[in-house]
Amino acid sequence: MKPIASIVMAAGRGSRMKGYEGNKTLLPLVPAESPYRGTHPILLHILKSLPPGPKALVVNYEKDAVMKATRSMDVTCLEQPVLNGTGGALLAAASFIERVQADSVIITMGDVPLVGRETYLGLVERLSSHPFVVLGFRPEEKRQYGALEIDRDAVKRIIEWKYWHTMPAAHQSLLNVFNSGIYAARREDLLSYISILRSRPHKVLKERNGKTVELEEYFVTDLVEYMVEDGLSVGFLVAQDEEEVMGVDDLGSLVRAQEAYKRRILS
Repeated sequence: MKPIASIVMAAGRGSRMKGYEGNKTLLPLVPAESPYRGTHPILLHILKSLPPGPKALVVNYEKDAVMKATRSMDVTCLEQPVLNGTGGALLAAASFIERVQADSVIITMGDVPLVGRETYLGLVERLSSHPFVVLGFRPEEKRQYGALEIDRDAVKRIIEWKYWHTMPAAHQSLLNVFNSGIYAARREDLLSYISILRSRPHKVLKERNGKTVELEEYFVTDLVEYMVEDGLSVGFLVAQDEEEVMGVDDLGSLVRAQEAYKRRILS
């Protein structure tokens, strides 16, 4: 099998993980005296689940701890200087994408631990027909996820919750596959569109130190829009179930991930 490059986004702080000050990608999948303490860090499990090939970590918050934990795993660590969105993390990995010896690139999140290697390989397999592929899932309950608008085997656009939840009920009923935030891309096509992504930041207002400031952010989902506008076909793969793409955002989801890991991997 040809090497497959992988980029894991592990830069964020995880502010909803109350009572834990470390980088949430280092939280344990096997708890000990508390959910926050134990073995089998999330990030290490993700790195082991990815297909063989060169791997890069995008780091920022508690970067020294992340680099120390992965020191033996032959990964390239790249700093995202400013936490400016998922697209900003991808831009931070541009040098890795440029020099890596691989035709395919997986883009995944450092807090989504249960994705199986066969799912990652399924994404890459679909690159034979599409330059970019989105991992989707069908949730039991539609929440604040980005929805995939699909036409046969292609994604036409990703509609954020703030837009689709105000659509007529008949239109909403057609939206059944949602975005996991995990992707695969042909390396050459990804390089072509990274420069476009860099040139089109979003201006967003956020609160910093009690003041509202304007920031520039970038989003990986914009690549779908750009490619479709250029007449390219964006593919998708549906995860085996909603649990597989569950993100660890707070204590409750951490406990659920630990229970799922025990049930799926250890049993």
